[in-house]
Amino acid sequence: MGAYILRRLLLMIPTIVGIMAISFLVVQFAPGGPVEQIIAQVQGQDSGDRLSGASNDLSAQGVSSDSSYRGAQGLDPEFIKKLEQQFGFDKPPLTRFLDMMWNYIRFDFGESFFRNTSVIDLIIDKLPVSISLGFWILIVSYLISIPLGIRKAVKDGSSFDIWTSGIIIVGYAVPSFLFGILLIVMFAGGSFFDWFPLRGLVSDNFDDLTWYQKIGDYFWHLTLPLIAMSLSAFATTTLLTKNSFIDEIKKQYVTTARAKGLNERQVLYGHVFRNAMLIVIAGFPGAFISAFFTGSLLIENIFSLDGLGRLGYLSIVNRDYPIVFGTLFIFSLMGLVVNLISDLIYTWIDPRIDFERRDV
Repeated sequence: MGAYILRRLLLMIPTIVGIMAISFLVVQFAPGGPVEQIIAQVQGQDSGDRLSGASNDLSAQGVSSDSSYRGAQGLDPEFIKKLEQQFGFDKPPLTRFLDMMWNYIRFDFGESFFRNTSVIDLIIDKLPVSISLGFWILIVSYLISIPLGIRKAVKDGSSFDIWTSGIIIVGYAVPSFLFGILLIVMFAGGSFFDWFPLRGLVSDNFDDLTWYQKIGDYFWHLTLPLIAMSLSAFATTTLLTKNSFIDEIKKQYVTTARAKGLNERQVLYGHVFRNAMLIVIAGFPGAFISAFFTGSLLIENIFSLDGLGRLGYLSIVNRDYPIVFGTLFIFSLMGLVVNLISDLIYTWIDPRIDFERRDV
């Protein structure tokens, strides 16, 4: 197992370099980079103020320019050069990529182009929202999925199985953001009831509340987002649990256990459960990380929750490349590590699985 782990760790290096290289290459061809956005702002073509912090110390002069940037006519070439130096675009692409990877290996992710703070600080600042959504949606979905999947497997083909499958399919098909809008209209002061807050993770007076009031306020704000995301979150795990239990129930050892006089509960939870839950449990680390970091961008925007999903979206829109590449590196690395942990959990749950005897 030690050799297998070492091989997997070594394979992470070319994998993450490949991910970063492809993303970096795509960005080189994407129009509207940070330099062009500053130029547009200076010339009054960008009405937003999100880039003002990066251009406070730069001024344009009214002379003609041969710059290759679109919209740069009438700007001093020295101004363009200062912008390129400020954002690091005065170096060749290969040099920029190698410098970026060298910094990332040392976990130095630099500072945001437009937010005047480090990428790590931004991620840490947004983590509470993403962790809150990810953790609770994972707990809720597993608490619903596993018992429901087992029940559906036991009642396979019954009316219970049929109508619950219908609900699961409909819930999976309805986009969570659409259901979130419906919840706002119904229960957040839209057209009917005003029972839940419309925005934020906590109230403005959160610091003044007692500890139990803080807990209540926290879950009061999370109720609608969690309901919106839960509608489709448990569908895959439910069907996976059901199919896994059905597959195990049909095996010979279950027939043998029944022949020995064990009742259905003893057979189900004493013999079938461990084998059937292998796939579900082994996939838990991946689901855990995915729930944290993939999140729901639309849900965060609908309920005004400032998490990692919204941070990533705004960074892409604003071409804030340090945040884009920094978060991509961190999440890619975590994804690779979590995949390795999932494989190790397989061997822990079922010692018969030996990855060392397989080609990586």
